[in-house]
Amino acid sequence: MDEVTLVKTRLQAGIWEGELYVPDTATDLPEIEVTYLDQPVQGHTLTEDPERDGVWFFRFVVPSEMINDGVQTFLMTERETGRVLNSLSMIAGEGLSEDIRAEMDLLRQELDLLKRAFRRHCVETGSH
Repeated sequence: MDEVTLVKTRLQAGIWEGELYVPDTATDLPEIEVTYLDQPVQGHTLTEDPERDGVWFFRFVVPSEMINDGVQTFLMTERETGRVLNSLSMIAGEGLSEDIRAEMDLLRQELDLLKRAFRRHCVETGSH
C-alpha cells in the first residue's frame, strides 16, 4: 500500500465508521476533513488501532440537522492534498429505486474539488 486509504466498515446509529490505512513511508498522519456542500463538518475522531501498525479508526457522526429530503453527500478528504478518501451519500424522503442522484451529487462535489485544485495550481505556476 503506497498511499493513505480510508475504507468504510459500517454505518450504524448515525455514525460512519472506517479504517484509515497509513503506509510505513508516511512521515505524518494525514488530517482528514469532512465536508458537506463544500463546508467543513465537525464531529469526527481518529484513534490508533493498538493491535495493528499503520491502522487508525475513523468515526464520523452524521449531524441530524443535515439529514433532509433529497440527496446529501459528505466527502472525507485529505486536507493537505484535497484527495477524496471516501464519501457518504444519503437519500431521504420518497422511496427511490435505482436512482442516480446520489452518484451525480458525488460527481458534482468531486468536480468542484478538481476545479479548485486546478485554479490553485494555475495561480501557483503563474506566479513563478
